[in-house]
Amino acid sequence: MNKVIALFLLLLIINSCTIDPGKGLPGNLKCEYIVNPVGIDMQRPRFTWNLNDERRGARQTAFRIFIGTDSAEVANGKGMIWSSGKVSSGITFYKYDGPYLKPFTKYYWSIRLWGQARKRTSISDVASFETGMMNISNWHGYWISDTRDINLKEAPYFRKTFIINGKIKSARQYIAATGLYELYINGIKTDDSVLDPAFTRYDRRVLYTVHDITSLLHEGENTTGVLLGNGWYNHQSRSDWMFHKAQWRARPSFCSDIRITFEDGTTRIISTSDDWKTDLSPVLFNNVFTGEKYDFSKEQAGWNNPGFNDSRWKNSIIVPAPSAIIAAQVMPKIRAGDLIPAVRLRKPDYFTWIFDLGKNIAGNARITVSGYPGTAIYLRYAERLRNGRADIANINTHYRYSGFDDPFQTDIIILSGKGKETFYPRFSYKGFRYVEVTSVEPLSLTKESLSGYSLNSDVQEKGLIRSSNPLLNQIWFITSNSYLSNLMGYPTASPNRDKVGWTASAHIAIETGLYNYDGITLYEKWIRDHLDEQQPNGALPSIMPSPGWGYAGDIGPAITSSLAIIPWNIYLFYGDKTILEESYQNIKRYIDFTSGLISDGLIKNEKNVIAAEKTETSSDLISSVYFYADVEILSKIARALNNDSDNLKYRQLADTIKNAINNAYFDSIKCIYGAGRQTELSIPLYWGVVPANARQKVADNLAKDILNNKKKMDVDMYGSKAILNVLSNFGYADLAYDLAVSDKYPSWGWWIANGATALYENWEIGYRTDRSMNTIMYGEISAWMYKALGGILPDEGNAGFKNIILKPHFVTGLDYFEAIHTSPYGKIVSSWRRAGDKIIYDVSVPAGSTATLTLNASEILEGNRHIHGNRYVNIDQNSEHNYSLFLKSGNYSFTITESKY
Repeated sequence: MNKVIALFLLLLIINSCTIDPGKGLPGNLKCEYIVNPVGIDMQRPRFTWNLNDERRGARQTAFRIFIGTDSAEVANGKGMIWSSGKVSSGITFYKYDGPYLKPFTKYYWSIRLWGQARKRTSISDVASFETGMMNISNWHGYWISDTRDINLKEAPYFRKTFIINGKIKSARQYIAATGLYELYINGIKTDDSVLDPAFTRYDRRVLYTVHDITSLLHEGENTTGVLLGNGWYNHQSRSDWMFHKAQWRARPSFCSDIRITFEDGTTRIISTSDDWKTDLSPVLFNNVFTGEKYDFSKEQAGWNNPGFNDSRWKNSIIVPAPSAIIAAQVMPKIRAGDLIPAVRLRKPDYFTWIFDLGKNIAGNARITVSGYPGTAIYLRYAERLRNGRADIANINTHYRYSGFDDPFQTDIIILSGKGKETFYPRFSYKGFRYVEVTSVEPLSLTKESLSGYSLNSDVQEKGLIRSSNPLLNQIWFITSNSYLSNLMGYPTASPNRDKVGWTASAHIAIETGLYNYDGITLYEKWIRDHLDEQQPNGALPSIMPSPGWGYAGDIGPAITSSLAIIPWNIYLFYGDKTILEESYQNIKRYIDFTSGLISDGLIKNEKNVIAAEKTETSSDLISSVYFYADVEILSKIARALNNDSDNLKYRQLADTIKNAINNAYFDSIKCIYGAGRQTELSIPLYWGVVPANARQKVADNLAKDILNNKKKMDVDMYGSKAILNVLSNFGYADLAYDLAVSDKYPSWGWWIANGATALYENWEIGYRTDRSMNTIMYGEISAWMYKALGGILPDEGNAGFKNIILKPHFVTGLDYFEAIHTSPYGKIVSSWRRAGDKIIYDVSVPAGSTATLTLNASEILEGNRHIHGNRYVNIDQNSEHNYSLFLKSGNYSFTITESKY
């Protein structure tokens, strides 16, 4: 018997050590959610990966991470710096907890996994990450500028020439700036990013970026050049947001260290000081909000190259550091898309050309033109035409005239007369479809003379929607266009009328963003902006970052709920508690501050109203519901962080607010809130305020109101967040779909039927002012497609799609639908199509995940077998026609006979 036991144990050990090289290989290795990042500051960076295995039931049972400074050793499973040891876990996320990471060091890492059969995989491919400054004390450079005159309009050049002796192993340039910059080495721009660094509350946090300049340097004479723009730092234009009076405002400045490591192991640092030379550039004016003015005759050829004569340039001046926090910018940079050719050109008169790009974008125009010396050309950007000319009446409401050189959404160029000259803005962007070019001098322009290009944070795509309805597909597409148009290092509400980070539109669109794009690091940055902006008493402004404007918001928590809603959704989508831990105390301060403003458990705002299509809704109800949602979320965050006392405290506060809302607004006889308007019914349902025994009746009344309104919506942007979701959740998915694909006023399809290529700010289409035609305020419909039609939902108890909730709705009128979302564990696919009187439902659950699939059906087959015969599916048949199927990872195809009950 002992020999048998010994043999069994030996076989068990051999099996556990067996390498399965062809299955379950780890992939998609990222550090801080970025592939091979350069310049991170945290001592506990996060590592993520996927298990690449499509076999049913595939899962990870353990992992081991290896980190070292020698890539060959790491490739062989040797962690000379640190190894995690074998960690028994199915989570594809881990925080470094090894020895102190040194600054300016490139580390390599790899990972080995163990699968469900306790077979270990081969070592993954080697990934890397490189630390940055790590501490502000590691900066050598001074902060420099060219003057202290905040009213000087020309943008400054800076240059520094230096000699390199020796063979270079690697070289990095670290640069922090207030405002914006372009960085050059020997006349070559160091990367393809624009509008760097990202906008922050400059007197509390400034970001720096790292550029790999190894290939751009050579032995001998080298030159680094910087062109510095105003950005939001020295906001010379005037607007309602008062950035021109910001407490941080000053002439732009920057700090830079070039760190060169030679083959012999020695290091040299070239830093900013007052020996850097500076002069004014051809950029005569620049403002991120309005536009730029550029004079080709003032160009200085070779200004950023060795050998340039800078004897007439002056020395830079040393200025104070703007902030005590100089942090690494660890998120996707803003980049330009491909050039968009004009689809048509019209010439309404001798002096005017109208270029039409065919779609509304956020970005700029690029024009190539020649003309007489001194010829002034105006490029006016507009979302629409009126009487054949560019019309900006819908977007210039918040602009305040700042001078002849600063018209709104306009670039001005002055030609040198030296042949063809190409202009594109460097330090501004616009929201537009049309570019009106005017000049009093003769020009020869063709349709090819001007193109557009879009700008947005270069976030990775994570989602895709496809269906048999072209209108539904188009709505998803233009929603994505609007989302990206409003992602410029922080979420904005429109790319033209304000460009500021409105908190309300951001929290309304958070799920749309996370289903479609990998935005975790960008939102983490923006939540840090919240922390920087929060007043000691807990108050928040309604725009982030803010120059001090917006702390007295009109409708309270309905605006500033971003501090609770966004971190919670990041956690749900990624399963990463970091953002919860960082913001927890701030959320508490915000909740405690707002609690001091409530009266009888309610938010009171002096009868402010929010307008829908026909009706108005009291902001008191909306704000009170959102405050309830914030407190409810805080109690959940406390539970996720194992803080039982706070969980209980805020759970009780949430119950108090809910009861107060229902006592004040809910008619328990009629089962309506307020006057029973669609927004009034939708929002309490969506956020869980309605008493459990009345939810279906409230949903019934909502559906009844819509049907009585001839299947038309009557909701504001808050109602648009809720209405399709609650209809789908309470048995009216077909009605929700009908609203979603309607082309009658008011609807998303109505916009498209009238030429929209992005989402509008208001249902009405007309020539009213203060209405952008490219906003994400009504963008929840994209998330609804994933949640209701695809049925893909995160599980609060198993965040990060460790377990996937699947509740697809096979709506009438749609023959085919597919939703794809790439979760932290891999690709989730939920796809269905009609085949006669059957539904063919295909689903892919990534390795390491499970799924709970809920279906209303009279029969479910996999292949030719009833699901009861499938050992990979656990079934809970709650009633005669309601099934709950527990799916392991893998690919499934079900044939469903829909229940008619």
